[in-house]
Amino acid sequence: MTAIKHALQRDIFTPNDERLLSIVNVCKAGKKKKNCFLCATVTTERPVQVKVVKVKKSDKGDFYKRQIAWALRDLAVVDAKDAVKENPEFDLHFEKIYKWVASSTAEKNAFISCIWKLNQRYLRKKIDFVNVSSQLLEELPKVTEESVPSGENQSVTGGDEEAVDEYQELNAREEQDIEIMMEGCEYAISNAEAFAEKLSRELQVLDGANIQSIMASEKQVNILMKLLDEALKEVDQIELKLSSYEEMLQSVKEQMDQISESNHLIHLSNTNNVKLLSEIEFLVNHMDLAKGHIKALQEGDLASSRGIEACTNAADALLQCMNVALRPGHDMLLAVKQQQQRFGDLREHFARRLASHLNNVFVQQFTQALLQLYNRSYFLSVPGHDQSSTLAQHSTELTLPNHHPFHRDLLRYAKLMEWLKSTDYGKYEGLTKNYMDYLSRLYEREIKDFFEVAKIKMTGTTKESKKFATLPRKESAGKQETESLHGSSGKLTGSTSSLNKLSVQSSGNRRSQSSSLLDMGNMSASDLDVADRTKFDKIFEQVLSELEPLCLAEQDFISKFFKLQQHQSIPGAMAETEDLDGGTLSRQHPSGTPLPISSDKDMIRQMMIKIFRCIEPELNNLIALGDKIDSFNSLYMLVKMSHHVWTAQNVDPASFLSTTLGNVLVTVKRNFDKCISNQIRQMEEVKISKKSKVGILPFVAEFEEFAGLAESIFKNAERRGDLDKAYTKLIRGVFVNVEKVASESQKTPRDVVMMENFHHIFATLSRLKISCLEAEKKEAKQKYTDHLQSYVIYSLGQPLEKLNHFFEGVEARVAQGIREEEVSYQLAFNKQELRKVIREYPGKEVKKGLDNLYKKVDKHLCEEENLLQVVWHSMQDEFIRQYKHFEGLIARCYPGSGVTMEFTIQDILDYCSSIAQSH
Repeated sequence: MTAIKHALQRDIFTPNDERLLSIVNVCKAGKKKKNCFLCATVTTERPVQVKVVKVKKSDKGDFYKRQIAWALRDLAVVDAKDAVKENPEFDLHFEKIYKWVASSTAEKNAFISCIWKLNQRYLRKKIDFVNVSSQLLEELPKVTEESVPSGENQSVTGGDEEAVDEYQELNAREEQDIEIMMEGCEYAISNAEAFAEKLSRELQVLDGANIQSIMASEKQVNILMKLLDEALKEVDQIELKLSSYEEMLQSVKEQMDQISESNHLIHLSNTNNVKLLSEIEFLVNHMDLAKGHIKALQEGDLASSRGIEACTNAADALLQCMNVALRPGHDMLLAVKQQQQRFGDLREHFARRLASHLNNVFVQQFTQALLQLYNRSYFLSVPGHDQSSTLAQHSTELTLPNHHPFHRDLLRYAKLMEWLKSTDYGKYEGLTKNYMDYLSRLYEREIKDFFEVAKIKMTGTTKESKKFATLPRKESAGKQETESLHGSSGKLTGSTSSLNKLSVQSSGNRRSQSSSLLDMGNMSASDLDVADRTKFDKIFEQVLSELEPLCLAEQDFISKFFKLQQHQSIPGAMAETEDLDGGTLSRQHPSGTPLPISSDKDMIRQMMIKIFRCIEPELNNLIALGDKIDSFNSLYMLVKMSHHVWTAQNVDPASFLSTTLGNVLVTVKRNFDKCISNQIRQMEEVKISKKSKVGILPFVAEFEEFAGLAESIFKNAERRGDLDKAYTKLIRGVFVNVEKVASESQKTPRDVVMMENFHHIFATLSRLKISCLEAEKKEAKQKYTDHLQSYVIYSLGQPLEKLNHFFEGVEARVAQGIREEEVSYQLAFNKQELRKVIREYPGKEVKKGLDNLYKKVDKHLCEEENLLQVVWHSMQDEFIRQYKHFEGLIARCYPGSGVTMEFTIQDILDYCSSIAQSH
């Protein structure tokens, strides 16, 4: 360390006129150990500046460099971390806190010591030293300015530290005594050597007096020694008495130890008795089932509300007793084992009795619903009964049966189902399967009947109601099924087989009716009026409005009755969901404990799929029928289905209703796209007659009908984007095929076909104000204008042909460089030739030519678009333009000749007006 001090002084501090007083080897706390040195320095010039400098080796390691310096006046706190134990860590609080770890505690203490000395000597603001031994600070002498070496060549490795350590500053009292002494001597300042000699002599006198005083006190010392000997004797006597007392206390201690051990045993016995009593009370309070609860579980009436409540309370109490958290060792007690066995038997007995009763309730409700369904169908199939009137009366009530009474009766058992789910999942799962099996067949019959009525109302026919003529056979099947159900309340396999047979028969009859309805002849859209389409829209909306609350009510009931409303994994739930149609819900361990599989939400959706498996096929059949009746019905169905899907998704995006309606919406969207594609294909297949005028093309009129209907249907609809895409496809097809037909037309000029049809399209788009077709509307208007102008120019041609040829020659001469006023000197274009040509076109001939032109235009144009007057007015304007052009040439090329046309512009207006009025 001495060599490092010398090197630092020589290389770093001496060039800066600084003196190194103390050094400590440190590294930063909590980081990789990169050693550096903290140095305490003072400047050699006044005023003296005291600094703490950080020095480290260069990256190459061959020399030291100064990294950062802090003024000592900026140091606020020095924290040594521990004032008692040795600790190499310390903190210096400048503007920020620097944490250091010294290489040794001695170096740290020496550095802190130097900082304290410098603070006492040079700074008015005192530094706060924390966790530094007060004894260490008191022993440190204060540094003086003289302790700082003044010569450049003086050694700083040892002399400075010794000067700082040996110096001790005078306190206030010492300074006062010296001042009093100096005031008593006049030459104390002028002759310091004489003053020093005087002080030395006085000091010798005082030393002699001290020695004499010590020698005079020897007698008193001898007396003191005698007193000490007597005191020692008294101490020996006291020690003897204390020894006797200690022996007596030892015997008392042994007796007290025996008493304490006896008391400990008594306390331990009492503690054990209290704990034993507590354990017994715990077992009695938590594992004792009341007799009333036991009787309710064994014999309670599950049919009455009071009995259900009693059984529910008893089942909850039993579950609490079985689920009590036993303390360690309780399960080894024979009484506890017997009680648990008794609880297990009660649970098994009640679970079996509850499952059997609920199965009977399911059967009873299913049978009642079947009888109501048969009674409902009876009036439609009685021989000799007016089927059409009955069906019409029945079809006015396009509603599905309400299952609320059944749900209300079953919800009384909801708490018991929750108990069964937590105690015996196997029986709970069996009830779930049975419920799904019964409800799926019941809903299948109700929904199919409901859809058959909807189809009959859509088609307006009752011929298909003959299927109900087989009622006696169905009635007998229903009676057999009912008897089977009532006779097998405990075993449900027999009822299941009979129900399956009956469902096969009824589904076969319904399939035959559905196929016959779909085999009806196609009806074109022209055969149906707005009332028919509105009727279809109402029926379709009523079908969806009936299905939606039915599904929501059943889903709500399932979640409440089977306790599946929580969106979390079922404790011990199913491990692997299999095909619901196969009747399997889960796979289990051999012990019967179900494996965890999915959330309650998934189970609800799977149960709904099983129960309402017929809804999606029936909806698809109904959609196919509506599309076959009129392809434009797909517009109504797309809007209605989209709205119901949107509503269902707002309630629950993953629910059965939302998923099913979403699947059906895909079918509706495909039918809608198919309708658009068919219309485009029909446009491409249009054939025009070669013998008659073309007029407004059929697909242009159909587009107008489609757009008018679509705008009324899709007003404020969610699927407006689909219609806009369809509009774009249709209008492009209309444009392309109008041009195609116009090009193929032989009797009607191409410009007429384009003009009339694009005028009709422009009028349609202007009236409907379809925002997505603004560009097409402008395009249609442009095409109409262009072809109108083209047709006018082509049809009008050159009504004054010879005059037109004459002036074409005049313009040719002018173009060759002849001045306009000199054209009249050309032999072929003189005034006489001009007059000769003009005389060939008197007013009578002009009127005759215009009349023939009007008749020609009238033959080309169709009456329904009523463009004759528009075209005639345009031709009139074009003829007047030619007339003005000729007059202009005469005025410029034949000035002062007095040559004019034999008719005027007013004559042209009169000719055109009279021709239009005459026709």
